[in-house]
Order: sequence, then structure tokens, then C-alpha cells
Amino acid sequence: MHGLETRLNTIWYSGAPVPWILRLLSRMHAFLLPLRRSVETAVMPVPVVVVGNFTAGGTGKTPVIIALVDYLKRTGHAPGVISRGYGRRGSGPVTVSKDSPAALTGDEPLLIARRCDVPVRVDADRRRAAEFLRHAGCTVIVSDDGLQHRRLPRSLEIEIIDDARGYGNGLLLPAGPLREWPRKVDFRIRNGQGPDSAAAYGMQLEPGHCKNLMSGEVRGLSAFSGTTVHALAGIGNPDRFFAMLRHAGIQVLSRAFPDHHRFVAADLPEGTVLMTEKDAVKVPAAGRDDLWAVGVEARLSADFFAQFDRRLAAAGGSHA
Repeated sequence: MHGLETRLNTIWYSGAPVPWILRLLSRMHAFLLPLRRSVETAVMPVPVVVVGNFTAGGTGKTPVIIALVDYLKRTGHAPGVISRGYGRRGSGPVTVSKDSPAALTGDEPLLIARRCDVPVRVDADRRRAAEFLRHAGCTVIVSDDGLQHRRLPRSLEIEIIDDARGYGNGLLLPAGPLREWPRKVDFRIRNGQGPDSAAAYGMQLEPGHCKNLMSGEVRGLSAFSGTTVHALAGIGNPDRFFAMLRHAGIQVLSRAFPDHHRFVAADLPEGTVLMTEKDAVKVPAAGRDDLWAVGVEARLSADFFAQFDRRLAAAGGSHA
């Protein structure tokens, strides 16, 4: 699967020729898109904010969700997060706790539950998950992905785009990275863009603290500057993570895994290992004291949050 993922990324983002079979499947995809049901127009009693992307693969969505949830908490709301829980076992509803096994919840919902300390509900039926959290007292629902989940009513839509990759070759899956044709949304955020522009809000991912998986010790990333480490990443764009470590002055022996990879002990090399927080929730410490999770923080402009506040209030999001 990893080889296929690498090959597809080369076709989508590096200008490689697109095989005819992928073009044929892409045309079939385009034919089926208009047959989908319309987006549910019924309004839920609390605002629903969908954060997603039109491309397959990672764009930095999870750090944005964490930043939004933290902001909602600071401004007096009671947010909750819903997710499909991609890559987990089963499809039934699960309430995520900080101690939940990642295999039952998915890696991203578990990371969000641990970082944000808010109710997180995983369910293949996102509308059912949203109703559950509403009845549990949440005043704003944030959907982890879901731009294509048309049964879920939504008040605001936020698209995350990787600034370096964009929409790739602009073709639909599987010939290109697009899940659907890009359409109008309430907010566009470009991960890696500098200042805000007329087309999108800029967002930068900045390194946070590093946490030891066994002891819980916390260090700054600068503590590893000038050293050589193993770096593991099973995310949509692992090169972004490796580049962040190198920018911090760290000599990196990198190894990329498929997105949502389930790690086993054999995947962990001897010596100091740095990994993303999303990967770390699936890695057993196994008595090792040299495994570290590197946090990242999404930095968004004050203007973005001001506009988000305004639009949320218009959608009925009142403070607690």
C-alpha cells in the first residue's frame, strides 16, 4: 500500500503522466458526482462547523481543529468534536476518552480528545454523532472532516489546503487528488501561506513541545538541536514534518509510513525517535525512554478568528 500511495502522490503532485486506467476511473467518478444527494439543509439547534478538504491526504486539518476548539473554549463556548474515525476497527458509535485505544477510535479523534479535553464522538453517521453531543450539552459541534458527508447539516464550512501542493494536477480521484470539484466554502485556510490574502487565510504550523511517551517528560524541540535522531511519520505529507525537524537544526534519519499506519515495535529503530503526535497515540512505549512525540500548533491570524466569531454568532453560536 505504501508503494501505491507513493506512486499516486508522484502522479498527483509531480507532473508525472496519468495512466489511462486512472483517467477512465476519474471520468466515472465525475459522472457519479451529480448523482449524490444534496447537502442537508435542515438546521440543527446548535451550530455545526465542518473542517475538511477537497483533496485526499493530509493538509493540516487536525491542528486547525485543535486551534478552533481551544479558541471556542476560551471564548465561553462548550464545543464537542465529531469524526468518522478513519482507519479504526468497526463503524458504530464510540465516545472517545483520553485512554481509549486508537484501534477503536482512530488516531485523529484520540489526539483531539487528549489535546483539547472536550467531548469527542466517533460514528460513521456524523449526524447521529452531532445529535449525541448536542444532547450531552455541547453548544458548538466541530466536524473532523465531512465536507463530502452531505447528510450532516452545517452552519459553516472551512477548507484546509496545503499551500505547496494545492489541488495537484486538478483531477478527480484516482487520476488526481480531488475528492470532488472545489466549491464555495465559508473560509479557506492555506497551510504554509504567509499573511492572509483575498483568496485564503494564511496558516503556519509551528513546533510545540516534545513529550516522552514513557515518562511524560516535556522538552522544547530545541533540546534536540545538533543531534541525530530517527524521525517517523505516518501522515498525509510526512516531508513537512521532517522539514520542520531539520529547520530546528536536527540531523534526521527519516522514515515515512502510509497515512494512519498502525505501528508495531518492529517499526521503531534503536536510538532516539521523534514522531508526530498523531502517530504517537498508536505507538506502545514498550519500556523505552527514547520515544518522543512532537506537537505542532496551528497559527492563524486575529482577523480569521474575528471573522469566524462573527459568522458563528450569525449562525446562532452564543457564548455560554
